[in-house]
Amino acid sequence: MNHPEPVLEMYNYHSWANGVIIDRLNDLPQHIYHKEIQSGFSSVSKVLSHIYLTDYAWFDIISGKSMDEAMACSNQLREEVEKKSIEEMKKIFVALYDRNKEILSTEEDTDKVIVVDNPYAGLLETSISESVLHVVTHGSYHRGNIATMLRQMGHTSVMQDFGLYLYSK
Repeated sequence: MNHPEPVLEMYNYHSWANGVIIDRLNDLPQHIYHKEIQSGFSSVSKVLSHIYLTDYAWFDIISGKSMDEAMACSNQLREEVEKKSIEEMKKIFVALYDRNKEILSTEEDTDKVIVVDNPYAGLLETSISESVLHVVTHGSYHRGNIATMLRQMGHTSVMQDFGLYLYSK
């Protein structure tokens, strides 16, 4: 049986890094968050919403839902989440972190195999710990998108590297 602390620590980093970028966005002029721009995503709000909805879906999968069910739940929230202000996003991220950390802290074996039936890629046997690592790396990738988008709009981003997280503890 594998102890969940390393997986929980990675998720704590992910939570911290999202909080850092949300705080930075909160310091910028309000119109920046929903401003339409030419990029991989049409706005910073859509990127942050994508991170939130992906976290939501993957933890539903970790909790036993099929990928189809998890994606359906996530897609039902999409329009509502994309319209939220940055202050509202901070609140729903905190609630999601609390939910997901509870799931991780009560999981006795993070190496437990789960089978994900991805409608785009097929069956995947993976573990809870690998799924959490996917959530963390996915978030890091898209926070990089946000940093690039902010630069395109003439603003700086903020560091949110794992090393900085370790120093901040």
